Amino acid sequence: MSEEVIVASEVGLKNRSIDFSSYAKHGKYLLKGFNKWSQGIPLVLVFFSIWEALPRLGVIDPLFLPTFSTTIKTLFDLTVSGKLLLHVVVSLQRASAGFGLAILVAVPLGFLMGWYNKFERYTDLLVQSLRNISTFALLPIFLLVLGLGESSKIAIIFYGASWQLLMNTISGVKSIDPIYIKAAKSMGVSDWDLFRKVILPASIPSIIIGARLGAKISLMVVIAAEMIGAKSGLGFFIQNAQFNFMVPEMYAGILALAFLGLLVNYLLVWFEKKTTSWKGEIGSSILG
Repeated sequence: MSEEVIVASEVGLKNRSIDFSSYAKHGKYLLKGFNKWSQGIPLVLVFFSIWEALPRLGVIDPLFLPTFSTTIKTLFDLTVSGKLLLHVVVSLQRASAGFGLAILVAVPLGFLMGWYNKFERYTDLLVQSLRNISTFALLPIFLLVLGLGESSKIAIIFYGASWQLLMNTISGVKSIDPIYIKAAKSMGVSDWDLFRKVILPASIPSIIIGARLGAKISLMVVIAAEMIGAKSGLGFFIQNAQFNFMVPEMYAGILALAFLGLLVNYLLVWFEKKTTSWKGEIGSSILG
C-alpha cells in the first residue's frame, strides 16, 4: 500500500471519528432535552388519573364526562378512520394561512415602529385602539362583511394573531442595548448590515415569544370561527359532536386540539433554540 493511500485512509478515519463525535453530541442534547421535558410527565399522569377516576367512582356522571381511557380509545378510532384527521388538516390550513399573513405584516410593521420614532407616533394611536378590541367581538362583523367562506376565517385569525407579534417585535427592537448600535455604526456598518447582523438577531427571542402567543390565539380563533360558520374543521367537529350528544367524540376533539397546541408550541420552542443558539440555554429559571 502506498504512502498516499495510507495518509488518505488516516484522514478518512479522522473525518469519520469527527462525524461520530458530532452525532454523539447531538444525541446528548436530545437526551438532555427529553429528560427536561419528561419531568412534567408525572403531573400530567396525575391529571389523567383523576380524569379516569372521577367517572368510575360516580363523582361525575360518565354520560357528561367519559373516562380518559374511553376518550383515548375514541380519539384513536377517529384518527385511524381518518374522520378526525380531515378536520384537523382543515383547521391547520386556516390557522396557518392567517398566522402566516400575520407574520408577513406584523413583524415588518413592528420593526418600523420600533426603529423609527416618528413612524410610531403616527401609527401608535390607531394600533393601540384596534388591538384593544376583542377578536371574538369582531368575529360576527368579519362573517357579515366577508361571508361564511374561507376569507372571513383567515382574516379573523390574521387579526387576532397580529397584535402579539406586533407588540413583541416592537419590544424586541426597543430593548436592544444602544451600545451595540453605536459600536456597529462606529465601524461604518451600513443600515442593512446593522439590521441583518444586530437588530434582527437581538429581536428574535422577543418575536418568537410573540409567535408562540400568536399561534395559540390562531388556534383559539379558528375553533371559534368554525363553531359559528363552518361545515368542516376541528371547531365544527367539536360543536357537532356536542349538538348530537356524542360526548366521547367531543372530548376526543378537545384532546386533539390540546395535542395540536402542544406540538405547535414545542416546534416554536425548537425554532427559538436553533435561531438563538448564541445566547446559550434559554428559558431557564433564575433559581434553577
